[in-house]
Amino acid sequence: MAAGLRGRLSRVCSSRWHLSSGPPGARSTHGGAAPRLQREYDAVVIGAGNAAAYLQQAGLRTAVLEKRHVLGGAAVTEEIVPGFKFSRASYLLSLLRPQIYAELELQRHGLRVLPRDPYSFTPLLEDRSPPRSLLLGHDVAQTQQQIAQFSQKDAQAYPEYEEFMGRMVSALDPLLDAPPVDTAALGKGSLLQQLRNLRTLKPLLQAGLALGRQLPRYYEVLTAPISKILDHWFESEPLKATLATDAVIGAMASPHTPGSGYVLLHHVMGELEGRRGAWGYVAGGMGALSQAIAHAATARGAHIFAEKVWAVWERGAAQGVVLQDGTEVRSKLVLSNASPQITFLELTPQEQLPKDFVQRIQQVDTRSPVTKINVAVDRLPSFLAAPNGRDGQPLPHHQCSIHLNCEGTHLLHQAFTEATHGHPSSRPMIELCIPSALDPGLAPQGCHVVSLFTQYTPSMLAGGQSWDEQTRNAYADTVFDCIEEYAPGFKASVIGRDILTPPDLERIFGLPGGNIFHGGMSLDQLYFARPAPSYSGYRSPVPGLYLCGSGAHPGEEHRHVSE
Repeated sequence: MAAGLRGRLSRVCSSRWHLSSGPPGARSTHGGAAPRLQREYDAVVIGAGNAAAYLQQAGLRTAVLEKRHVLGGAAVTEEIVPGFKFSRASYLLSLLRPQIYAELELQRHGLRVLPRDPYSFTPLLEDRSPPRSLLLGHDVAQTQQQIAQFSQKDAQAYPEYEEFMGRMVSALDPLLDAPPVDTAALGKGSLLQQLRNLRTLKPLLQAGLALGRQLPRYYEVLTAPISKILDHWFESEPLKATLATDAVIGAMASPHTPGSGYVLLHHVMGELEGRRGAWGYVAGGMGALSQAIAHAATARGAHIFAEKVWAVWERGAAQGVVLQDGTEVRSKLVLSNASPQITFLELTPQEQLPKDFVQRIQQVDTRSPVTKINVAVDRLPSFLAAPNGRDGQPLPHHQCSIHLNCEGTHLLHQAFTEATHGHPSSRPMIELCIPSALDPGLAPQGCHVVSLFTQYTPSMLAGGQSWDEQTRNAYADTVFDCIEEYAPGFKASVIGRDILTPPDLERIFGLPGGNIFHGGMSLDQLYFARPAPSYSGYRSPVPGLYLCGSGAHPGEEHRHVSE
């Protein structure tokens, strides 16, 4: 394969973004007559994403084949309750790389982002009236004033903490856009080839130089429990628990788990309209972003097809894919946005893969603590710590990520501990978002859509019990009871709900174990080792077959729409 094409493939894979579509019923391309599936393409992409736009732009005739009736994995807008449009799995945007906005002209293709400021709200349950709350936003002075309710010392330390984390993000951010160092190639080939291979170390060396003398402290952030890092900076539990949520979100980990600091860092690496660490909603739901990416791909000539089930077809090298009806689609390049488990354990003939590689994929930790609940309500939640006005209109905190059961990090650890014993948390960590507070078109007038990202719920329950309808509803009732304590009247406002446990997330969206990252973000499953040692550069043991989903570096996610 020519060096230029290798570079383009690395660019595509390192900047991957899972595509989704809008309402149910979408079938293939967007606008105009639907194309006919051809029997041969230069490249086939399994599962939609931005890869198609880049490949087509590079001059490769490209087809996208999606299994569901809507395009692209976990980032979809679906009308589960009539009149209510939910971002059914992914629900926030930040980690989409800025250059993709520009290069794919996503705004021109209809993307509209709704930034949030303030962005975090943590109401407390306490014996005082009204209870206190913690509101964090981009105004430093106002944020310090909020923190000062709990600790003057923490209020003074917070800007320094933000600056410290910001320097680390700036140093490591370029690594997200560069393929991992190919360690297997460093000592191979002629002396000239070895010197060329050494150039792949440049981003890693630059990151180390940028961190400078502070490297030991930053190393600690990557390897230590987030509780240790936050205890160094702060003393107030509501602040530490609020910040710790980003270190354990989507991970079967406690704030006391070593390496949880990296997951927090991963979440502050995002950028939205030039603001580092910002998260926002997409007007029309996450599917609207997917529509913009799909338009960018089809405008360049790519073909997109939904409801196509496939397997990789190869004879020593990837030859294309075979659809469920037996149709063969030839292609010398196959890129998979599916998880490593689906790509290599289900779609690829096992006899063509090295046994040690198969074993590595089988051993990837895919445990997930997440149950996502989508709720239709007939009015905004009114929190004891910040009651609604008489007009019932959204207040600043309604646009935030609202953290419940976050009075202290001990509550997060307790919820985690219950799940490790096979029991859904009795007091789960809840991130509640109300995108219709900024995007009223998602729900009928006066009504709202509520997204509940909850944990911890084990994929496998104690005693071999399955997640049946009774168990699923019992857990959702527990979540609703918790919300009711903070916002009395919430349960009475519910019109309908959609409960997605870890097995549901796997069955519907192909997330292994329900894991939003396609595999844990522990240090042993990152960079050189993602998805497996010696295969971190997007190439697979099958020539012509590439992995470009969340299971590859840098390991983005589907809770918050990513690369």
